[in-house]
Amino acid sequence: GSIREVTTVIPIRSFRFCSPNVNMPHFIIVLLAFSSLLTGLNAFTVVPSLSSQPPTSTRAGSSPSTTMLHMTALKPAAMPLMDAGKAFARSGELLIEVTSKIDLYGGALSATGALIRNSGDCIAQAAASARFKTGFELVIDELREASSQLVEATFKLKLATEEAKADKNEELAKLLTESVPAMNALSISLEDAGKSMMQGKTAKEVGASLLECGESLETLSVQMRGYAPQLTESSDAGQRMAFAAERMRDAGYELTGTSPDANSKPKGKGWIKG
Repeated sequence: GSIREVTTVIPIRSFRFCSPNVNMPHFIIVLLAFSSLLTGLNAFTVVPSLSSQPPTSTRAGSSPSTTMLHMTALKPAAMPLMDAGKAFARSGELLIEVTSKIDLYGGALSATGALIRNSGDCIAQAAASARFKTGFELVIDELREASSQLVEATFKLKLATEEAKADKNEELAKLLTESVPAMNALSISLEDAGKSMMQGKTAKEVGASLLECGESLETLSVQMRGYAPQLTESSDAGQRMAFAAERMRDAGYELTGTSPDANSKPKGKGWIKG
């Protein structure tokens, strides 16, 4: 207990009555020293902390080396993912140019192009961070931000469809309506890729999500060419989207260790367990 508690329980006067030979100043000094000793021992008591505990894994059979592999899981896919992000962003810029040529600049379709550009920039930034172990969390954040941009783009596509119908442009409205599911699927696949990394899943599972992204991009590329087929910008936008699809699939192949040719050998580092 503290000194205050001791002096309260054992008053000095009553203690002196019981022990008349005790030198009170000496007794108080000894009592103070004993109290200080107890305080010092409490200060040096070792309390286990979360940081001192050995790392645990959410997956059976994992090991520290497996965990370190996850920290650079996207490294073999960094370059194709970078190309995919840049091409995707460029397709968004070209879509904005298309809207300016068909007097839709500033509308929902123009906003869709801006959101595609932002999403592509996020994917490219994720690829840049994927080459470094310390960039693991940045990769997750950028992939999920890219997905968030496409969630908004999906909403804008729906709004653009209504605008096209109001302008009695039925062909454009039809293509935009068909683009909505692919844009939504692309958003979900990017979110799944980031979530898989955050949950410590295997590189193969992350790669599977990227392959799904490639399929959605391929669908969007076909539809985007038809937005304004008479314009070079619309054709170019579709071509850049198609290239983004191809490179996104390449990134997925690197992580899954597969390729379009079923007879080919595994490529990249997908053969590494974990």
